Amino acid sequence: MISQTLKEKTKSLHDKLEQQFQSSKIFDKTFTLDNYRKLIHFNYLFLLNFESDVFKALSKETAQNLHLEKRRKLPLIEKDLSSLNIEKSEPENLPEIVNEAEAFGFLYVMEGSTLGGNVIAKQLAKSPEFQNISFHYFNCYGEDTGVLWKNFKESLDENISEHQYDDVLRGAIRAFEFLLGLF
Repeated sequence: MISQTLKEKTKSLHDKLEQQFQSSKIFDKTFTLDNYRKLIHFNYLFLLNFESDVFKALSKETAQNLHLEKRRKLPLIEKDLSSLNIEKSEPENLPEIVNEAEAFGFLYVMEGSTLGGNVIAKQLAKSPEFQNISFHYFNCYGEDTGVLWKNFKESLDENISEHQYDDVLRGAIRAFEFLLGLF
């Protein structure tokens, strides 16, 4: 199953990204509002540069199966930018996403971020420094987070054949490398 392969083959990149974002501070309650602004800004740049292209690369059938319109996060993170007084940017001129399999790799990182973001929001909401933060992006799916993650993984595993694994992995690696390159 490609979802398990992705998890195993991108673990080191995921761990490196969590280190760069100083995620451990979230759980030891030393994560600051400035750390959060940086986290939101980097996720915004990722979505700004890739969300539209990823969605366009998916077939209509895949989009329907994934309930893709529920998964648009750029407008939500833009609300967070506004409330945190972070300026919007222009997208970079980056290489295209070449096919649906590669788009699934990017989407794996996007959806994984949402899954982790739900945990982040719950942890940060416990801190007095974050009492007035809305967490539009990290709470985007609310109670449906688990259901939508499961739906994504099932769609990924059902739609991607073994000969497409390299393309999916390349997409996920490109996504992680983009985020790591922001540091």
